[in-house]
Amino acid sequence: MDSRFTRAKSPVLERALGRPRSELSLAAFALLFSELVQYCQRRVASVAELQARLARLGHHVGLRALDALVARERPGRRETKVLGVLLFVKGPLWRALFGREADKLEQANDDDRTFYVIEREPLVNTFVSVPRENSSLNCAAFAAGLLEAVLGASGFPARVSAHWHKGTTLMIKFDEAVIARDKSLEGR
Repeated sequence: MDSRFTRAKSPVLERALGRPRSELSLAAFALLFSELVQYCQRRVASVAELQARLARLGHHVGLRALDALVARERPGRRETKVLGVLLFVKGPLWRALFGREADKLEQANDDDRTFYVIEREPLVNTFVSVPRENSSLNCAAFAAGLLEAVLGASGFPARVSAHWHKGTTLMIKFDEAVIARDKSLEGR
């Protein structure tokens, strides 16, 4: 028999297809994301435009990441409750995208439509140096766009924005119809 067929099998061929290990190095992510921010920065005139452009790019990433993650994490199961989808975002989604769970998930005291995902040191802000004139720039707008796409594609339309508070806070404001649907499901 030919020697090329009798060699030991490659570890790459032995891996399961369902749950790949996270193999992207932090240095590669940092380089790619900082280049993305610089690319966007050269094409805008203000910090608000830059954050809007980062949010649009995050939206594209979120739509694609959701399909792969749902197929891996929750085959044949769809979240129907707001709390369920928020726990999915805080846990499996954040872990798959950023290597660890989000630090906190909170609900606003005065509004049942508003929730907060709090990240003390978001990965997207870690490796980007911001000049003094752009000190209000929060690169977590990328994560906000990503999260808005994931929620919208999951059937929970919401507006998501990034704010500087307790590190970085992503404020999620669900549409009124989502909260009404959630309340009607509780009544069953």
